[in-house]
Amino acid sequence: MSMAFNDTFLKACRGEAHDHVPVWYMRQAGRSQPEYRKIKETRSLFDITHDPELCAYVTKLPVDQYNNDAAILYKDIMTPLPFIGVDVEIKSGIGPVIYNPITSEKDVEQLGELEPEKDVAHVLETIKILRGQLHVPLISFAGAPFTLASYMIEGGPSKNYHKTKAFMHSNPKAWHMLMDKLGTMTIAYVRAQVTAGSQAIQLFDSWVGALSVSDYKRFIQPVMDRILTEVRSEGIPLILHGVGTPHLMKTWKDMPADVIGLDWRTTVDEARAIGIQKTVQGNLDPSILLAPWDVIEQETKAILDQGLKSNHFIFNLGQGVFPEVSPDTLRRLTTFIHEYSAEVKRKG
Repeated sequence: MSMAFNDTFLKACRGEAHDHVPVWYMRQAGRSQPEYRKIKETRSLFDITHDPELCAYVTKLPVDQYNNDAAILYKDIMTPLPFIGVDVEIKSGIGPVIYNPITSEKDVEQLGELEPEKDVAHVLETIKILRGQLHVPLISFAGAPFTLASYMIEGGPSKNYHKTKAFMHSNPKAWHMLMDKLGTMTIAYVRAQVTAGSQAIQLFDSWVGALSVSDYKRFIQPVMDRILTEVRSEGIPLILHGVGTPHLMKTWKDMPADVIGLDWRTTVDEARAIGIQKTVQGNLDPSILLAPWDVIEQETKAILDQGLKSNHFIFNLGQGVFPEVSPDTLRRLTTFIHEYSAEVKRKG
């Protein structure tokens, strides 16, 4: 007999009444799981994502192990880039390395267009498999244009984004052309994932916190508004997440996203105080997961007590799970979140 579908996450996205606070963890698939590490001994990220059955297994594993309320598709934000002409390799311990970085308007002009049904058919097949296996919602995702562009211009990870900011200001025509192309790619990519069966989308703008509010409004917000507005027609929750973004919250609150991801620098109460009424997601500092359990519980309870003031709250980390985190800790954390929040809601 199949398990009943757990739609708690979707209800929280919409602010509807539900029995407990839903929880899932960014980077919950892989990283710290021994089963995943065993697979990675012989298979690369590319190998796993191009094997839909294996990719579905990796995606589903944390849901089975931790009893989370949503699954997030195992893949990388770089997944669509090779198909538009970006020569990228994911290097262990480094991250994405771009061998043909963007340096000019001509480089931008040469970028192609994504054909999702052909280029990322393996991703879409994985989604279809998972929809037949999961009893919780499936979240898919895409990298937001600024974060993708930062890799494409810097040639890899950066601590300061000097090249990206210099390109943005010194060649605004080429920058906006790049944003337009990445925006078009993201819309096509997201729509294909929704058509295949994804039930929510998270846009990872991981590094956009490096920008000032004025630069964000001038160089980034137009393409983000376009993506969010066009994808809203698909009728599924849209989550906007970044790191180091407290200064952008007043801008984000009025953008057409359904859920705003908070990192650990912004509390739920602080988000509410500036007028964010929509659902917020977060925001335990993942470093806390290495602390003793009483510390984890105390920090988690503090976040839950703020989040439980409304139905517009999803528990998550402020950033992703890292390899040193014990799966037992995540399992215990999920149980605590479910039990504590259910008790508060019953009494409330």
